[in-house]
This record gives sequence, structure tokens and C-alpha cells, in this order.
Amino acid sequence: MARYTGPKSKIARRFKDPIFGPDKTLDKKNYGPGQHGPNKRRGKQSEYAIQLAEKQKAKYTYGILERQFSNMFDRASRMKGITGENLLILCESRLDNTVFRLGISTTRRGARQLVSHKHITVNGSVVNIPSYTCKIGDVIGVREKSKSLEAISDSLTKKKNNFDWLDWNSSGMEGKILALPSREMIPENIKEQLIVELYSK
Repeated sequence: MARYTGPKSKIARRFKDPIFGPDKTLDKKNYGPGQHGPNKRRGKQSEYAIQLAEKQKAKYTYGILERQFSNMFDRASRMKGITGENLLILCESRLDNTVFRLGISTTRRGARQLVSHKHITVNGSVVNIPSYTCKIGDVIGVREKSKSLEAISDSLTKKKNNFDWLDWNSSGMEGKILALPSREMIPENIKEQLIVELYSK
């Protein structure tokens, strides 16, 4: 299963945003990576470079590679509504992201691993496809045999955020999708209009 496995702090420093979660390296070195560090003179970026960077940022944030992201954009452009918002909604509706939002894992990378290793169920059946698109009414839970996993219990203990489009049942260790998230419900710092402009060229 293809996924990005390279350095995370280096990418976060490139975008000056903790896209993989809290990052001490980014706090210490809030400038771009590279041997010249903060002394490197950076010229004015072209419009294309800004748009491309925003697309790369979205891909790294959600852990999606180019072909899959491009297909997702095509699907978003055929949906009713605003294409950029549709794209983010499709990203948020992925099973690995939903597991992350429910607090079953503290990171999307960890959520992806839980799904791949068959620890997660959808409507009572095990689903091991991280890109599976969740729908309204779906119930995402932890498989019975996996409820005692330390990684899951630790993550749920640290759970801070609750999202209006998700309903979490702590006793059953499962969550239900009440609605698809609107743009206001998505906290990611992504300028989706720049991505739309890039793909529209």
C-alpha cells in the first residue's frame, strides 16, 4: 500500500505548519529546511509555485499520493457545490481520517495503521482500506479483540476535540457519522481554492 514514509519535521518546516501534529523541531526551527537555513534568500514565488505548494500540503496532511488525490479532485468537481470544499469533505470522509477525528488514534498515520491491521470496523464489519469513504449513518468502531490495545486506550484518554459531525460512544468504543462536515468544521489550514486553480489550468 503506497504511502509517504519520509521525514515529517522537514516537510512541516517547509510549509511552516505542524501538518503532522505537534512538532518540537518546528518550534525550535521555524524556518525552511536546508543547509543555509534562515540565511537563504528566497525570491518571490510564482503563482504556480504557491498553488502547487498548497496541493502538496493537502496531500501530506491527509497522507494521499498524487494519483489518488487527482482522482479525488475529479470526483469533487462532479459533485454539487463548491469543488474545493467538496475535495476537503472527501478527504475528511476517508476512514483513516475519521478514525483520527474520533480520537481512536492521535495521528492520521497511526489511524491508517489501525485500519490496515484490521482493528477497525464499519457497521460491524472489519474494513482494512484506509481510503474507504465513510457515509452518513456509518458506525465506526474498534474490533472487539482490539479494544484492549494500549495504543487505542492511550489515545482515547488524550482525546480533546469533539466534532459536531461525529458522535462518540465511549462505552461501546464506537462513533457514528451524523453528517458530512462543512468547511467551517474542518480545522485544517488549507486554502482549497488554490488547489482548484492549479487543477483548472
